[in-house]
Amino acid sequence: MTGVSTAVVLAGGKGTRLASAFPDLAKPMVPVDGIPIAEHLVRTYAAQGVRRFIFTLGYRGDQLRAHFGDGSAWGVNISYYEESEPLGTAGALAELSGELKSAPFWVFYADTLSDVDLGRMEEFHRRHGADATLLVHPNDHPYDSDLVEADPHGRVRAVHGKPHSANLEVRNSVNAALYLIEPQLLSAIPRGEASDFGRDLFPRWALQHRLFAYSTPEYIKDMGKPERLAQVEVALRSGKVAARNLSKRQRAVFLDRDGVINVDSDLIKHPNELQLIPGTAEAIHALNQSPFIVVVVTNQSVVARNLTDEAGVDRIHARMERLLAEEAGALVDAIYYCPHHPHGGFPEENPAYKIECSCRKPKPGMLLEAAERFNIDLSTSYMVGDSPRDIEAGHAAGVLATVRVRTGHGLKPSAVQPSVQVDDLSAAVDWILEREKSRTSPQ
Repeated sequence: MTGVSTAVVLAGGKGTRLASAFPDLAKPMVPVDGIPIAEHLVRTYAAQGVRRFIFTLGYRGDQLRAHFGDGSAWGVNISYYEESEPLGTAGALAELSGELKSAPFWVFYADTLSDVDLGRMEEFHRRHGADATLLVHPNDHPYDSDLVEADPHGRVRAVHGKPHSANLEVRNSVNAALYLIEPQLLSAIPRGEASDFGRDLFPRWALQHRLFAYSTPEYIKDMGKPERLAQVEVALRSGKVAARNLSKRQRAVFLDRDGVINVDSDLIKHPNELQLIPGTAEAIHALNQSPFIVVVVTNQSVVARNLTDEAGVDRIHARMERLLAEEAGALVDAIYYCPHHPHGGFPEENPAYKIECSCRKPKPGMLLEAAERFNIDLSTSYMVGDSPRDIEAGHAAGVLATVRVRTGHGLKPSAVQPSVQVDDLSAAVDWILEREKSRTSPQ
């Protein structure tokens, strides 16, 4: 549940890409599984404690007024702001400053289907003392999306609008169009003119205010194109939309990186050194279509060895994510890495990272941290790795099963026994998904 009870719903767009399929409907009134998408939004977030919705209206706004009225049918209060001329995604908020000045508020887009645990996002926002928090997520086409660059704590450094430079090395962290904003930022929105959050405000706010990115694997997708509408309906009917809400227990497949996802060329220190193992992207894409979230957990002693720094590791991961998306529309939901190494005394090392830690595998720290962050049930999750350290970490975390691949260091003998050993990540994913079929099929 959320304590922030007011939401502004941006509902003024024309929806030109959907107009051919629904020529007589306002975009927020387009049905998803028989119910207007804006009604899905109201139902979902009224159930989480949002009691006041303000719709900003433009094209065919009368249809929303007629459908929702004052909101009493849904147990909420709904009011409307009619734009006399288009004000972009942000302009109307400046006009509503008198109604929004006393407390933080949510911003939703009326053409987006989502089911996000707002309480978790609000807790993140308050813990970091944010002026505004953007919900971000990885998607299957980061190369043509607005990317949000943040530090390890989530503080936004920059917002990169599409199209990007070909050599941009930024993580797959896409603005998902759901925000929590403190009222003092209303004065930073130009009044009486059109402005856009992603294009005009967020790049500037990242430099001037405490702007944070909240990353989540929860379901959020706009249905601005007919093919996306079909995808959204499939996800809704299958139960995936509701199941990904982090108030519900999640299941994960944890993946080691070097030797599992990419060729282990020994201490990768530059993005250009990373090459995917053939079939990796397709295997991860198959996991993306399953009930599992995908979490990478990797030891990266290159930082302790002073071969690169943490920003360099981030750039390497940005390349990995871009290659996964380009090759198969694949994504990983989160990446955890350990920059430490316990053995010190070398002149070239970075002594700040030469420590005993709880995150370096075979210790389970990274898996436990991810489990806390994403409400993962470790007892129904899997660990895939190429080394005995990966298998031991999975055992220590209490996962359901461990899978050792023969790529990377997978052929080195070890007394540590996985649940199964297979040729590569593709075979590991096949084994996991087949095992799940047998576990869940009726006897």
